[in-house]
Amino acid sequence: MQDYKKLFDLSGKTAVVIGAASGIGKASAEAIGSLGAQVICADADLAGAEATAQEISALGLASATAMKIDAADGKDIEVLAQHALQLLGKIDIAVSTPALNIRKLIIDYTEEEYDRVMNLNMKGAFNFFRSFGRPMMKQGFGSIIACSSMRAVTIEPGLGVYAASKAGIAQLVKAFAAEMGPYGVRVNAITPSIIETKLTAPLKERADIFKTYAGHTVLNRWGQPSEVGSAAAFLASDAASYISGSSLLVDGGWTAIDGPPTGLTSTRPSE
Repeated sequence: MQDYKKLFDLSGKTAVVIGAASGIGKASAEAIGSLGAQVICADADLAGAEATAQEISALGLASATAMKIDAADGKDIEVLAQHALQLLGKIDIAVSTPALNIRKLIIDYTEEEYDRVMNLNMKGAFNFFRSFGRPMMKQGFGSIIACSSMRAVTIEPGLGVYAASKAGIAQLVKAFAAEMGPYGVRVNAITPSIIETKLTAPLKERADIFKTYAGHTVLNRWGQPSEVGSAAAFLASDAASYISGSSLLVDGGWTAIDGPPTGLTSTRPSE
C-alpha cells in the first residue's frame, strides 16, 4: 500500500519562498519548513524574513536562512535563484506570494499606479517563473507555486487592475505548466479569497466590510494565512504529484455561490 504520510513529507527537499516575512508567504514558508524542507526566506523586509527563518530553524527539522530581495526586480529574483542553487545544490520548491493592490476605479488610475501593480504582481510572476524554471528544467524536477486570487474569476468595482494581474498569473500558470511538464516540473497557483493579512488589514478595520466579506463565503468567516500556507505545502509535496497547471481555490466557498449564502435554510434532521 502507498505510504500516504510519506507523500506529504518534505524531508530532504529544498525550497525558496518569496514574500516570507508576513502573511501567506510567511505561512507558506513555515508550512514547508515544518514538513522538513530547507527554506530560503526572501522578502523586501529582511528583518521579517529573518524572523520567519529563525522560527523554522527552531523547529529542529531543517535549517532556514533569509535574503533581502525586491520581488518586482527581475535581477533580484535571478540573483536569488542563483544563490539558492549555490547554497542548496538544487531547488525542489519555489513559491512566490507578494502582491500589491491599489483600490481605485479604472478611470481614476494613473499610469504610475497601474505600472506599480503590474510590475509586482504580473511581471514579478513572469520573472519568478523564468528564474526558477530554468534550473528546474535542467535538473528535471521541481514544483513552482505562484499566488493568484479569487479576484481572477470574480470582481468588484475598484479591483479591476489587481484582478487583471491575478487572472494573468492564472493563465501564465497554465502556459508554464504546459511548457515545463515535459521536464518533470509542476506549476500551480494557490487562489485565496479574503485572508487576514497586511494587504487586507484596512478592510478588516471596518466592521461592516469585515462582516459582509465573511458572509460571501459559505463558512461565514475570513481565512487565516496558515490555511493558505497548508495548500502551498500540499502543492509542493509528492501528494500533489499529478497536479499541474491548476489554480487551487482556498476561498471558503466564495466562488462556489452567487452572492452571500442567505437563501433558504433547513432544519437539522432529528435523530
